[in-house]
Amino acid sequence: MKLMVTGGAGFIGSAVVRLAVARGHAVVNVDKLTYAACLDNVAPVAASNLYSFEQADICDRAAMDRILADHRPDAILHLAAESHVDRSIDGPGSFIDTNITGTYSLLEAARSHWTRQGKPDGFRFHHISTDEVYGTLGETGLFTEDSPYAPNSPYSASKAASDHLVRAWHETYGLPVVMTNCSNNYGPYHFPEKLIPVVILNALAGKPIPVYGRGLNVRDWLFVEDHADALLLVCEKGRVGRSYNIGGSNERRNIDLVRTICALLDDRRPTHAPHDRLITFVEDRPGHDLRYAIDATRIRDELGWQPSVTVEEGLARTVDWYLANEDWWRALQARDGVGQRLGKVG
Repeated sequence: MKLMVTGGAGFIGSAVVRLAVARGHAVVNVDKLTYAACLDNVAPVAASNLYSFEQADICDRAAMDRILADHRPDAILHLAAESHVDRSIDGPGSFIDTNITGTYSLLEAARSHWTRQGKPDGFRFHHISTDEVYGTLGETGLFTEDSPYAPNSPYSASKAASDHLVRAWHETYGLPVVMTNCSNNYGPYHFPEKLIPVVILNALAGKPIPVYGRGLNVRDWLFVEDHADALLLVCEKGRVGRSYNIGGSNERRNIDLVRTICALLDDRRPTHAPHDRLITFVEDRPGHDLRYAIDATRIRDELGWQPSVTVEEGLARTVDWYLANEDWWRALQARDGVGQRLGKVG
């Protein structure tokens, strides 16, 4: 199968690219190479004759038309998105442009391509989204595919809008789509502005580890390589027009997650130990959702997928990866906004 992966130089997209090539799929990686993208993420497969790269913006319809005509993919996995909630609070415009207008542009290019090819039954437009579109949970309950949308940040609102566009293009035009909404990802190549890399890198430097509020917000953590496996499975075997929630079944309070990472670093890099003394509670961000948790029954029962990595195992693998790949993360620390407090209103 030949795949077009948008955002394939990003965190989750690059995991999909690496796994797809390893499984023998031809992949064209389409990425604008914005601040959070890094071609080093796909270096392990860059020399493969199954891999090609196109630097392009999904908002550029002419570029999307050309790439689809040149590469003629059997499926599009659409991961290109602005994704950092804090940045969406400071500058929502780019989230509207990329996540909404960009998805519209790509849908229209995909529809035109699919039509030119004779509307093959096997073509798929796979839209990758987030559990944040469902809003927040209380202390109990799980998000299902039927949960009402109630986004609370500019980021999640823009992703919710893109989900609705994809669904509409299926219902109105018959475009064969599948959709997935995932919980929080973590693992190798995670951009250094997100929580887990921030904890690791600040702890290594002996700097304060910022935790929003009292660290009581709960997330369901999904190892990125498990997510990539699920995405390829849904793309190949998911029912057209169907959405699938993908979760790790690994709920943790932020403060507990941070302390677990500190304990791992105490053992591996004891210079600043105990690292949990660096934990610093900071002003919470506006609209911070209390809890996310995924019910992944549908993907388990229909497609036979379940996560293979526990959060304890995944965090250990992630910490070890960052310790072994200092050149990768040091190069990214100089990028715009990294290491700064973002997402404050007032």
